[in-house]
Amino acid sequence: MRHLILGSEGQIGSHLSRYLTRGGHTVIEFDIINESEQDLRIENNPLLEEYLQYCDIVHFLAYDVGGAKYLEKYQQSYDFIVNNCKIMVNTFDLIKKYNKPFIFASSQMADINGSSYGMLKKIGEDITKQLGGLLVRFWNVYGYEKDEEKSHVITDFIKMAKYDKHITMRTDGKESRQFLYADDACECLEILSENYKKIPRDKNLHISSFKWTTINEVANKIDVLASCGITPGNRTDKTQHNAMNEPDPFILNYWAPQTELYDGISKLLNVY
Repeated sequence: MRHLILGSEGQIGSHLSRYLTRGGHTVIEFDIINESEQDLRIENNPLLEEYLQYCDIVHFLAYDVGGAKYLEKYQQSYDFIVNNCKIMVNTFDLIKKYNKPFIFASSQMADINGSSYGMLKKIGEDITKQLGGLLVRFWNVYGYEKDEEKSHVITDFIKMAKYDKHITMRTDGKESRQFLYADDACECLEILSENYKKIPRDKNLHISSFKWTTINEVANKIDVLASCGITPGNRTDKTQHNAMNEPDPFILNYWAPQTELYDGISKLLNVY
């Protein structure tokens, strides 16, 4: 298959590009980091039109987004909201024009009140349903990240442990998340691509580890592996407001996560 990955340099997209290439697929990368012409905020982007006509399926992963520290700082800002609106409108318009199969990457935050990011993702979900695409909700994917400003909590903790020999937490660590190793997420996207026409559109596709873990537990796992100190923060989570919506297990009919959190952290420590 010829896979067009929008947001190919992002948290999930960069891993997906390598994963699909290793699997023998043809991968077409599209990301503003590669060149300015690959900016999805450009209306009727001619390069995107060219790639859309060539590909078999689109992975709509592109978004102005990052981890908790990035969202807390920017998600209510004018630029954040407008950038993501432009990305969605321009991309959905061309997907509709060429009637391309596509998978839209949403987030478990789509159901969280008070989150501009979640609200924008929910709008993307509604459009995806209208266009007949597949929408998936990712739950806290972790893996190697290049962008320090947009990096997520596990990456941040591992870098602190490796380079500072100490983890300084932003919160008290009592909030819980469901963390999923990036390669497991990529395997799921590959399976969904191969079964695109068979997947019922009235079912929720939540891509998760289906295991709750507190941020304190994450820090402790890294401490065991890297022998570093830990200093908890003194405030509660302000990004997801400690919301604990349960994921829908329907996806387990097609795929199941393989990597335990301890093993994933161990692999990532070796990368850094």
